[in-house]
Amino acid sequence: MASAEQLKALIKSHISRDEGQFYSVAMQVAAYEAKRGHGNLAMELRDMIDAAKARLVPGESGKLIPLAKPRGELANLLSVTYPKSRILDMVLDDKALRQLQQVIKEQHLFARIREHGLAPRRKLLLVGPPGTGKTMTASVLAGELGIPLFLVRLDSLITKFMGETAAKLRQVFDSITDMRGVYFFDEFDAIGSQRGLANDVGEIRRVLNSFLQMIEHDQSNSLIVAATNHPEILDYALFRRFDDVIEFKLPTPDQITGLIHARLGSFLPKRLAVKAVAARAEGLSCAEICRAVDGAIKEAIMHNQALVKEANLNHMLEERRLITDKLTGDKGITSGNAGSVKR
Repeated sequence: MASAEQLKALIKSHISRDEGQFYSVAMQVAAYEAKRGHGNLAMELRDMIDAAKARLVPGESGKLIPLAKPRGELANLLSVTYPKSRILDMVLDDKALRQLQQVIKEQHLFARIREHGLAPRRKLLLVGPPGTGKTMTASVLAGELGIPLFLVRLDSLITKFMGETAAKLRQVFDSITDMRGVYFFDEFDAIGSQRGLANDVGEIRRVLNSFLQMIEHDQSNSLIVAATNHPEILDYALFRRFDDVIEFKLPTPDQITGLIHARLGSFLPKRLAVKAVAARAEGLSCAEICRAVDGAIKEAIMHNQALVKEANLNHMLEERRLITDKLTGDKGITSGNAGSVKR
């Protein structure tokens, strides 16, 4: 238990809004508990302090991250949300799950890591078929860390005028330094494709060169997350700029079964041939499976039914498969999973 003097110091620093003093006293309490042999409590206190420090605005000790709202031209380049998603909401294979958990853990303890001259993982490249959970991963990172999610709007970023796109990209990286958050570059191959390809455009090549330089020199506390469905066309120089590359895959039969159960919730029939239904869903993404389940639930609701009928669920899965087959046949797109479990 903290001493009376430590408790008074904590209360005084809180009242005076002296965050620096508050954290200093809190660390003294943790050290005091460690000396008394309360190792688990001391570790828990230090982790809580590190997590709180992780939300401080870079360079402005004691000030928590404000509600971020890009203004001016930056408002056209970034859209901001405050996700509540959690990693438990996702369907992931073991490797991807471990990688994301490691990123989140390092971010929670980044103050301790930086005290030793090291940097936590914060530059991530997400690869996999469409709908494999890449966008949701960005939301989960923001939700788990309690920081805003900034979506970089490539439609506003990329222009036909020489030098203008690079200048806009510079504004985005200035924001990355000024406002801590998760900055998400979706469909990253639009600016990250290999230089020298047959359809290479000079302006895009210059943008890629600018991006390489900016991400190389970026030392902010924000997370930079890029996602692509086509990693094979990314410029090779990009890969070494990222701290980690996370691959997303289609769900396994066991994951499909768990997803259907979780998504149906109270609409789950008492007798459902789960293996047969899962077999129908094999090869579909979690996004498509969720759409099929939702369609079956809506059918039940419209017909005043408390439970989903298996025949309707199978029908909805077949519909999604036809759509997926048409897309893959017409455009060569491979469907993936959105990774969402909860409704």
